[in-house]
Amino acid sequence: MRIGITCYPTYGGSGVVATELGIELAARGHEVHFISYSQPFRLSGRDNGILYHEVPVSSYPLFEFPPYDLALASRMAEVAEFYKLDLLHVHYAIPHSVSALLARQMLAARGIRLPFVTTLHGTDITLVGLDPSYLPITRFSIEQSDAVTAISEDLRRSTVESFSITKPIEVIYNFVNCDLYHRGIGSPEERLEFAKPEERLLVHLSNFRPVKRVTDVIEIFDRVQKKIPSRLLMMGDGPDRRAAERLAWEKGIHCKIHFLGKQDHIHEKLALADLLLLPSEMESFGLAALEGMACEVVPVASGVGGLPEVITDGVDGYYCRVGDVDGMAARAIEVLGDDAKLEAMRKHARHTAQERFCTTKIIPKYEALYRGLLERRS
Repeated sequence: MRIGITCYPTYGGSGVVATELGIELAARGHEVHFISYSQPFRLSGRDNGILYHEVPVSSYPLFEFPPYDLALASRMAEVAEFYKLDLLHVHYAIPHSVSALLARQMLAARGIRLPFVTTLHGTDITLVGLDPSYLPITRFSIEQSDAVTAISEDLRRSTVESFSITKPIEVIYNFVNCDLYHRGIGSPEERLEFAKPEERLLVHLSNFRPVKRVTDVIEIFDRVQKKIPSRLLMMGDGPDRRAAERLAWEKGIHCKIHFLGKQDHIHEKLALADLLLLPSEMESFGLAALEGMACEVVPVASGVGGLPEVITDGVDGYYCRVGDVDGMAARAIEVLGDDAKLEAMRKHARHTAQERFCTTKIIPKYEALYRGLLERRS
């Protein structure tokens, strides 16, 4: 199949999932075309069978805010016609599903059929889509999609309830490449760059937006390091990084925390850690938790959104109430202070990733969805 994929190419869950999906589809022999304003950051070095098409946006002074959605629709239609795409798969409803709808209509006028799939990732529904300015167009674009998927049952349910959606929404979970994400890629020598042999290593991975509650990560770690010798890796960047750095200085623990910024090969760092902190206010799925679990890193997270669909509390990780830094610290101390418990939970975490969320389980579901659309077309 020839598949066009549009996503936000930035450091966030929807862009990561869309990019990894394209990589996996290309590895299975499909022709994948990414259409966006810049190249997705995870494409570098693993882009065989993938073409990237940049969307030029006019800087004409009349436009205070350049109409990216219109430029994207034009580029989608253009790429689809030139390369004879079978379908489009857009990630994040606003504005991508609207642009795909316009592209479909443009090509239909010339006798070309171009179905599109919309995958909902979370904040496109729970934050942006519910804004009164966007709610009607978000609902319309979802209903007009040829197929709609959501990354968790929680997100599917909230979408149906919030938007009164009548169109069926299929849940296809996020996924992880278990051949790439695994414990064996991290060596003791690499770990020594961040922690001494007798220290535990904790990690947080996000885009450092307010919803990720990165200052809670610092608060939790502060409590943990007082009981257990440990260090913390902070991977990612965003608006709340300065607040986290400042809090670490105020508490006098900055020397125990490594702010690494954005990382291209996060699996290599994740595989060094013992425990992952994810105290988010909202997580429609929790991709960071899953990637950690594949690397045998035990997640301690908030029990919100889709996270309880990923983590079995007390078996392959823990979850607590949002803002319960004492509870999360207690769970972290409990598992980090017990070698046997930590080892057992590591193995359970890896097993969960392999059996439920590995690419070999999830990618065929997208392929089946695509084939179903194309069969209806013929």
